[in-house]
Amino acid sequence: MTRIDAKFADLRAQGKKAFVAYVMAGDPDYDTSLAVVKGLPGAGVDIIELGLPFTDPMADGETIQLAGQRALAGGMTLDKTLSLARTFREEDDTTPIVMMGYYNPIYSRGVDLFLEQAKEAGIDGLIIVDLPPEEDDELCIPAQKAGLNFIRLATPTTDDKRLPKVLQNTSGFVYYVSITGITGAGAAQPADVAPEVARIKSQTDLPVIVGFGIRTPEASEGIAGVADGCVVGSAIVGELASGKPLSEVLAFVKTLADGAHRA
Repeated sequence: MTRIDAKFADLRAQGKKAFVAYVMAGDPDYDTSLAVVKGLPGAGVDIIELGLPFTDPMADGETIQLAGQRALAGGMTLDKTLSLARTFREEDDTTPIVMMGYYNPIYSRGVDLFLEQAKEAGIDGLIIVDLPPEEDDELCIPAQKAGLNFIRLATPTTDDKRLPKVLQNTSGFVYYVSITGITGAGAAQPADVAPEVARIKSQTDLPVIVGFGIRTPEASEGIAGVADGCVVGSAIVGELASGKPLSEVLAFVKTLADGAHRA
């Protein structure tokens, strides 16, 4: 059982939904990013999604693209991202960390070495948005064998013919993208999301977490109410980018987490 599996079991026992927060590793700099990540569990975050900065983030909207650019300009690398996770683990051995990013940096490192290093650093799962199920032998299967969950994205365009392929080697949870397009675009609507979540859950026992288009405590509560939890990324990254003090950013995160936990 991974930390992700354990976290969902604990939430189910409490009758609570999950709140997942995305932040970009190294944004705006390493020390601030580490402080943010360390503060997330205390703000009510159940699972941390840690973005791996990349030069060509095709699934990300402007807010997260700019966060990646700031991180890269500040010298953030794959090694430093793993170091950040490792340092976090010195104080927190229970909160799951999912690394979210693109395949190129992992391929460049070498899959076996990357998985060994990620496991050692305390990474629990991967979301690699540019590796389709047809490429599962590249990273998905090796990751599962190494003890990391491989979390797949389903979208509004994932029809009933495609869905089983998406789900076949997924573990940890299914990430449902609530809107078509990139991060930070549009607003998720519970009435639209609910039937899609039900459709996915009819084909898997995994939790279904919904992301994209969630920016307020009310949206967090509404979406978590029709799923097993929700993810907020761009809204949190935007708060950081505004230059607000860490305490204010974490206070905002707590309002989002409280919304999900009310659902």
